[in-house]
Amino acid sequence: MTSRRRFLVLAAGSALSGCGFQPVYMPTASGKAGVAQRELAAIQVAIIAERPGQLLRQALQDRLEMGASGVQRRYDLKVSYWIGGEGLSVQPDNTMTRVRFYGNANWSLFAQDPGQTLVTSGAARVVDALNIFDAQYFGADLESEAIQHRLAQAVAEQITIQLAVYFRKRAATAA
Repeated sequence: MTSRRRFLVLAAGSALSGCGFQPVYMPTASGKAGVAQRELAAIQVAIIAERPGQLLRQALQDRLEMGASGVQRRYDLKVSYWIGGEGLSVQPDNTMTRVRFYGNANWSLFAQDPGQTLVTSGAARVVDALNIFDAQYFGADLESEAIQHRLAQAVAEQITIQLAVYFRKRAATAA
């Protein structure tokens, strides 16, 4: 690494430490899981309809549990998820050669109490695109499946970060 890069890395590190920056998933001083990690592991993800919803639910479960199996669930996460698309490159014969896809999710976190108290809610949106080639139907079909996976992963990441930030802020105000 050049001396300039080293300087920039050190400068960025010292600037972040000076402003009180802490990683969202930072463990406690004892090395145990931090507040955000413990609270995320206590979330149960409700079933989401259709194949894209199944992909999103699986991605959310992977991120929220983070290897912490056996944790008592205290929250229910309900997600409304849909994928939309639009043609970007339309040929003179009205065929499309590029399609933009939008993964949209509205989510709500409820406490597992008798009243199902709303804890917090939010939304996530991601964009991806696909090129369509004339003679490659199966390739386009595989790419469409891959886009559904990428959209689900990106939406799950946004939701997880939003929840982790919420739990960190709530813990900071309680302390």
